[in-house]
Amino acid sequence: MSSVRQPVDLTNCDREPIHQLGAIQPFGFLLAISLDWMVTRASANLAEFLGVEHTDALGRPVSSLILPEAVHTIRNKLTTIRSSDVVERIFDITLLPEESRFDLAVHLQENLVILEGERSQQDKRNAPSLSMRSMISRLDQTETLEAFFREGARQARALTGFDRVMVYRFDEGGSGEVVAEAARSGIGSFLGLHYPASDIPVQARALYLRNLFRIIADVDAVPVPVLPQLDEEGQPLDLSMSVLRSVSPIHIEYLKNMGVGASLSISIVVDGKLWGLFACHHYGPRLPSAQSRSTAELFGQMFASRLESRERRLALDYETKARRIADRLLTSVADNASLLDDPAWLIEALADAVPADGIGVWINGRMALAGIGPDERGFSALVRHLNRNASGRIYAVDRLGETYPDLEIDDAVAGMLAIPISRSPRDYVVLFRQELVRTVRWGGDPHKPVEYGPNGPRLTPRKSFEAWSELVRGRSLPFTEAERRVAETIRVTLIEVVLRLTDEASMARQVANERQELLIAELNHRVRNILSLITGIIRQSQTTSVGLGDYVRQLEGRIQSLARAHDQITRDHWAPASLRQLLSAETAAYLGKNAQRFRISGEDVLLEPQAFTIVALVFHELMTNSAKYGSLSGAGSGTVELGWHRDDEGSLRIGWREKDGPPVAEPERHGFGSTIIRCSIPYDLGGKAEIRYIKEGLEADFSIPARYVSDVDQSLLPQATAAGVAERKTVPADREPLSGLKILLVENNLIIAMDGEDILRRLGAEVTTAPSVAEAMEILAGRSFDFALLDVNLGDETSFGIADRLAAAGVPFVFATGYGEGIAQANTHSGAPVLQKPYTTEGITDLLARVQLPKGG
Repeated sequence: MSSVRQPVDLTNCDREPIHQLGAIQPFGFLLAISLDWMVTRASANLAEFLGVEHTDALGRPVSSLILPEAVHTIRNKLTTIRSSDVVERIFDITLLPEESRFDLAVHLQENLVILEGERSQQDKRNAPSLSMRSMISRLDQTETLEAFFREGARQARALTGFDRVMVYRFDEGGSGEVVAEAARSGIGSFLGLHYPASDIPVQARALYLRNLFRIIADVDAVPVPVLPQLDEEGQPLDLSMSVLRSVSPIHIEYLKNMGVGASLSISIVVDGKLWGLFACHHYGPRLPSAQSRSTAELFGQMFASRLESRERRLALDYETKARRIADRLLTSVADNASLLDDPAWLIEALADAVPADGIGVWINGRMALAGIGPDERGFSALVRHLNRNASGRIYAVDRLGETYPDLEIDDAVAGMLAIPISRSPRDYVVLFRQELVRTVRWGGDPHKPVEYGPNGPRLTPRKSFEAWSELVRGRSLPFTEAERRVAETIRVTLIEVVLRLTDEASMARQVANERQELLIAELNHRVRNILSLITGIIRQSQTTSVGLGDYVRQLEGRIQSLARAHDQITRDHWAPASLRQLLSAETAAYLGKNAQRFRISGEDVLLEPQAFTIVALVFHELMTNSAKYGSLSGAGSGTVELGWHRDDEGSLRIGWREKDGPPVAEPERHGFGSTIIRCSIPYDLGGKAEIRYIKEGLEADFSIPARYVSDVDQSLLPQATAAGVAERKTVPADREPLSGLKILLVENNLIIAMDGEDILRRLGAEVTTAPSVAEAMEILAGRSFDFALLDVNLGDETSFGIADRLAAAGVPFVFATGYGEGIAQANTHSGAPVLQKPYTTEGITDLLARVQLPKGG
């Protein structure tokens, strides 16, 4: 009666324990050594190398088999091993009293030391003729990836001397393609051939990630067992990292079918993943020396490193170009809102960013289709399937028919990239790609090998390696990772654009929801940082103040300095800001008409927001100290010279020099202000700060790292005055410039209103406050005013209606806002002055120079 055979499929090879075959190749020996240096396992050929039968070696100390000096060298090498995936090598070492020399490989396997040895090869004819530096230089000089692969194959063949060297690249499914080849003449070419994933099983690919080098010296060699095969716990020896590890019978048969007598593989690992291999074949036995193999392994790692850099650079170049295209696209969408009216132009606009053959747009139940894609019925069904996916994520497939077999979609459509552009209801822009009908040249029939063979119920390797052509159907060109990232950029920005296409009420609600999620997180982060910073300033200032007046003045100055810096960096949407403008604002605010005593020099630069606020505080404290104790104090003629330049590393070097002031001496104790000057730039930015208390005047030098600094087009900045700061009108000298004036203050926050009232009253004004539009209108109906200060945003209303009434009555007014000038001027009174919050005496008095107040004010 015939026996029942178990099913055989392409996963049989995946289940073979190739790391536990219990044998090694015969060109070397193996010892498994316990941590107390006793031999626990040995290869059966030990006597050929060390003159001791393996049965006699078991249970003996290693020092009784090889020279103590050799044991000492091996112990020292072990100290450099930090993980079980590292193999260290020792070349040309003497193990026995005789002069025979060996090359060793040593690694750790759980609680064992695995020692492998082979006789050193004295023949130097195969030593590489080029230095590693020269080899890498030739790789770097190649202009294209194809040339890079070809040069890598040539270099690897020069190193190993094998008849054929191939660069073998894996695709996402595990199949491989020969993308470059260097071979001796007369043996044919495998260039362009594809091999199914089963040719290199899953566990083999896992080993290639751990052990980057694999040599099979002779396919006809008889494996040498490592004995005993099982330890006291019944476990075989794990030979994953072994240099001599024996070869699977299936793989041996595979190589013999190809006529290969020896092979060598060098892993190409890119970004932590197995990108491919250097696959080397020789049509006879071949064993390069251990030193040559070690050099080839190093070359493989250098090749992979260069490849990773190239791929990242190409991806970055593509994404940069695609993002510019996407920006232009989004500008066009925002201008004409024609997504549903004419979707065909969207394909053309996206062509260079994410190429596609067709497009479908689904917004709020309405659809538009253009190019190659499903019909309206098929597209509606596809959207229902997409709604099952997690919201807010792009989704790409290159085998649409296999992914959604129940959809009735034209077979010509094979790929899809879905870009969700809303959350509820779910709206989409879907890019379609047509079927890519192509011929793949397989190295043998990828479907044929499902049969029993001489190795039992396992997969017999293909016995024909003639090119097998297969027409690949139902598959599109896959969407790359870079294309998906560009699609994500498009998704984020299109959300706001598409919301504008719905009716006004729905749009307002959806815009609010989308923006609220982003703003809450961003505001929460920034407000917490600001509150923490101000809390720290309050606490630290308190420890150094000598009185309440000083305490208040210090706090006000420091917070105003932060506010000025914040205004400058938020004016351009949190972009880098000008150092010269920072110093100009600080100087004008602090010195007023004496600003000419502060001289600055240096080509303007931009500082990143993180550095900008730090630098603002530092120079505010320097200015404060100089005005109190240094060259800017009193009515003298002292000056401050401040200059900067970029050094060779791109760091910004800033020098502060005080001259012609009172004598300077280092203070006995350093307060909070001095701590800010000395420590802020080193602590927060990783820069340098040096303060010198020289009798003739304080000197300070700062260095800000290059990553926080960028150059600026000088022609785009305001021209500075000869004194080094922008011209600025001085405020009235009168201590109460608003004396006798009646002023209306409209502010909906009580504490902020009280602060504004106090400042205006100190300047001599008679103040009336209103918290809302209704109350302000009621007050204006019964009273007249000389001037009005209007907060723009009053909760759920604005003060623009009040401005209309004041303008009609001829009453001058100023808008106050914390949102930036663009918010206040987005109305019919775009010419009205704008006061940036918070309210400060300095800010209000400075504004008076720009407002035509009634006579006597």
